[in-house]
Parts: sequence; structure tokens; C-alpha cells
Amino acid sequence: MYIHYNMKNICDWKNCNNLGEFKAPVERDNSKNYRLLCLEHVKEFNKNWNYFADMNEKQICEFLKSDMTWHKPTQSFSSSDNFFKILWNNALKDEKGKINSNYEENLSNNHRFSNSDVKAFNIIGVSVGINWQKINKKFKSLVKKFHPDNNHGSKKHEEKLKEVTLAYTQLKKTYRKKIDTKFKS
Repeated sequence: MYIHYNMKNICDWKNCNNLGEFKAPVERDNSKNYRLLCLEHVKEFNKNWNYFADMNEKQICEFLKSDMTWHKPTQSFSSSDNFFKILWNNALKDEKGKINSNYEENLSNNHRFSNSDVKAFNIIGVSVGINWQKINKKFKSLVKKFHPDNNHGSKKHEEKLKEVTLAYTQLKKTYRKKIDTKFKS
């Protein structure tokens, strides 16, 4: 024979025996610790709850500023260790000095592009086989457009920026390979 006991929580308010259905934090910064209160007492708790109690004006201002970025550390785009700046600089690095040369002008006439290359051209929004300077210029404008600092940390824009950067990297490799091939022949 199975007996089911329906366990109910009692309100955690002093001298209250009502059903405790609503969570109320025990500490300001620990959302894992809470107590259960009835509707009447959770309303009372909320009315008197002051998250900023025991904080001075400077601490409150720092909290509010940090809250704009979900309390995650951020850096300006010009910061030397900013992830997107490092990505940007690596993407634009032209170690061999060949991509910006005039040799790529007729690449589209002499070489076929792979499906990945065509997809990359489409992601960046340029014509297939366009010269490298135009790809580079379009990439720079897209990075500025989709950078999280310009879009309030939007994950959607951050994902688009990653997609554009991967497409740019794909084309950079393709152009470098095709230029190397051209130099060898």
C-alpha cells in the first residue's frame, strides 16, 4: 500500500502558519539562499527590502554602472587585451605583404572559388571575386556595425560579428593561397 504525503512549506515569518509559496532572498548577493513566505508576508518583505542598504553612494554608483554590462568585466575596443581587438588585428595581419598587392586583381578570372568562399562572400555582402581592398573595407564597416560595444552587448550582434569574422578569415586564406599559387607559376 502506497501512502502519499503532501508536504507543504510553512511561511518562514515569525508566528505565521500559512502556506509559504513565495521565495524571498536571505542575503543580498546570494540568490541560492532564500526563505519561503506566504503572500501577505512576501508583500511586507518586498515593501521593506532595500537591496542597497549598507552601501555607500560610491558603491551604489559602481553597482549601477556594472549592472549595465550584467556585472561582467568589459574593455573598450581600444584596450590592448580586448578579445575583439585581438581578433581584428589578427584578421587584418598580412604577414607576407601579398594580399594588398596588385596581383589579386584578376583572381576571379583565373581561379574558381569554393562553395565556402562563395558563402563567405555572401556573409560579408560583396560580389564573388571582388578585389581584396573592397573586402577589407566592407569587413571593417561590418565590425564597427556589429561590435558589442556599439550594440549594448547584444548576443545577436556578437554572433553576427563572429560569423562575419570567420567569413573574412576564410576569404583571407583563399586570397593568400591563390596569390601564393600565382607567384609560384
